[in-house]
Amino acid sequence: VKLVTLLLNESGLPIDFAYQKVAKGDHISTEHCNCHKYESFFYCLPLMTNVGFAPTVSIEEIQDVRPGHKTEGMEKYAKDVPEVRCFSIIFKDQKKNLDLIAGSEMEANHWVFGLGKIIAKSNSMSQRQKLQHDASKASKVDRFPLIALFCIVQPWFRLRRIKKSFYFFPLHPQQCDKSQTNTLEDEEIEVFYKILTERKEIDRIFSEHAGEKSVMSLEHLVQFLQQQQHEEGDGPDVALSLIEQYEPNETVKRQKSMSKDGFQMYLLSADGNIFNKTHSQVYQDMTQPLSHYYISSSHNTYLMEDQLRGPSSTEAYIRALMKGCRCVELDCWDGPNSEPVIYHGYTFTSKILFSDAIKAIKNYAFKISPYPVIISLENHCSIDQQETMARHLHSILKDTLLVAPIDSKGIKLPSPEQLKGKILVKGKKLTPETEEVSDEDEAAEMEDETVKSEVEKKKLSNKLKLAKELSDTVIYCKSVHFQGFAESQPHDEMCSFSEGKILKVAQESGIDLMHYNVQHLSRIYPAGWRTDSSNYNPVEMWNMGCQIVALNFQSRCSEMDIHQGRFQENGGCGYILKPEFLRNEQSKFNPKSITEGPWYSPKKFQVKIISGQQLPKVNKSKNSIVDPRVIVEIHGVQRDNRKNQTKVIDNNGFNPTWNETFEFEIDVPQLALVRFMVEDFDASTKNDFIGQFTAPFTSLKQGYRHIHLLTKSGDQYPSATLFVHVNIWDSS
Repeated sequence: VKLVTLLLNESGLPIDFAYQKVAKGDHISTEHCNCHKYESFFYCLPLMTNVGFAPTVSIEEIQDVRPGHKTEGMEKYAKDVPEVRCFSIIFKDQKKNLDLIAGSEMEANHWVFGLGKIIAKSNSMSQRQKLQHDASKASKVDRFPLIALFCIVQPWFRLRRIKKSFYFFPLHPQQCDKSQTNTLEDEEIEVFYKILTERKEIDRIFSEHAGEKSVMSLEHLVQFLQQQQHEEGDGPDVALSLIEQYEPNETVKRQKSMSKDGFQMYLLSADGNIFNKTHSQVYQDMTQPLSHYYISSSHNTYLMEDQLRGPSSTEAYIRALMKGCRCVELDCWDGPNSEPVIYHGYTFTSKILFSDAIKAIKNYAFKISPYPVIISLENHCSIDQQETMARHLHSILKDTLLVAPIDSKGIKLPSPEQLKGKILVKGKKLTPETEEVSDEDEAAEMEDETVKSEVEKKKLSNKLKLAKELSDTVIYCKSVHFQGFAESQPHDEMCSFSEGKILKVAQESGIDLMHYNVQHLSRIYPAGWRTDSSNYNPVEMWNMGCQIVALNFQSRCSEMDIHQGRFQENGGCGYILKPEFLRNEQSKFNPKSITEGPWYSPKKFQVKIISGQQLPKVNKSKNSIVDPRVIVEIHGVQRDNRKNQTKVIDNNGFNPTWNETFEFEIDVPQLALVRFMVEDFDASTKNDFIGQFTAPFTSLKQGYRHIHLLTKSGDQYPSATLFVHVNIWDSS
């Protein structure tokens, strides 16, 4: 791979011409292009191959590298090619996969191992390591490629900021080029980097707590951690640990002090994150019944887009499972050659083989989490093809398929801990008296006229014969129709509700529903009219104790942001222990009417939005510059739902400063989530989403904290952050 230099944005400059210029060591100047503003740059990093130039992408855009036939493209087009020569590059942001065939097994192994190692290294780099890496990439850098480097990393960079640090056209010696060689060498590179990443607000905080000294003593650092950051534990031990991890200057480290650089690295690290890093591991009790947990759940998991004509794909299952999803849905229909298929019935969505979906689930079920996966079957198949489904479940899943109760005499559901590494089937189950079961068809609620017509025809014979082999795969998740709360129900039976139905039930019998969810699982799915794969707000259902609140994972929206925020704690394992008052059958909790009780623990939440860093320009139009503002939202019980927003900062996505403080009252903190959203304001069109971060209120840390923003698809930006100060105290 050869790094080829930049093309000026909107220049129309041919790639081969640019390459020839760079290969000779020449620079591209104004005579070669139409753009004279030099406001932004476009990079081309071609691969030098015998077939010409191919555009490349950043390592940070790669999600995974899969050896073998692990994508639909490989399964479909490379079956005759040995798996040992095949590998696929999986990109973030739902971009298409890149399937590749190497010339030999050794070459494929080099690619898979090499890329995997680089990705792992990139993902694990601390802020300190990134700084050292950036500063040590070269011992000598010419002015033009260096400026270009920062413009590709930050394409929203205004050139005038670079001019203050260095020089451009015409050449003028400036701050960094002390050697006056028209290059930056050794320490000059790091000086240039530090000027570009200067954080005056952090400098002020450091000076306030370090006194008159240039370094912060151990005593002052302890005071800062205890008084501002509200850190628990032995003060000196915590402070010494942070100095050891983040202080880059060995002399300062030996003095048991922290420099300004170390202080900034600490604030940008996991220890300075607003999200409590101890919640990034499994820390909750995992030995309670399944019904005591929220379970990350997907609806119509096989779909990549809309519900009428969108493509179905095994990749959708992989992506959901890799996001921590623990309940996936399969809509099963008779297919050709006696092989069941999955698609959205009565529509024009494409079809995938049931067996391929099960293979994908088997391969990725436990990559992210060891806790159980539930396969939710919507079964429309004939007896013969149901028997085929059962054979595939056994032959593909093997010993991961749960085929018998954990405890045959158990009077409650087993725990996630007991079911580790197991895959459960949710579906209809035969009783000793009958071979027929009622058909649950979520498509019946769709408002599309064609679909309605097909469903009406089907209603003429709405009883489904169920194969015993398939029935026997259902152990704890027996799907039954909701018959009300009057009669007791076995703990291993569960009901599914559309979003409209569950809200109606909650309105009429909210406390009964909450009590039902103590012992039983309930699954919620989007209304049939959501043919665009839009989502409902899951918070209302969680507030009633519903566990399997299924969303369309393929749609990136605020509802999915909230879902991802809810499930990022407890190690992202897909299971979150519900608050105690939602696990107690004697509880009188009602989210619609908050009264005194163990749930009522009112808090004051004060957050100061101080600044933003390196906010990406999502609007790619030529003259667009980021005009950011921040919106803070509280999602919880109805009386806690609030939001507020900052003013708009014009033309500054690099280091906008707000210094605005918001205060919220939260009555039921255990159910509240906080969402920070940054958007690019536009007076004439819809504002562009820039990034967001959502977390449970109980996972927030106090003090000066950074918020590492996520993209629309839920992946973390390399460097886009918000800097805030948080205070939380009991409300009188």
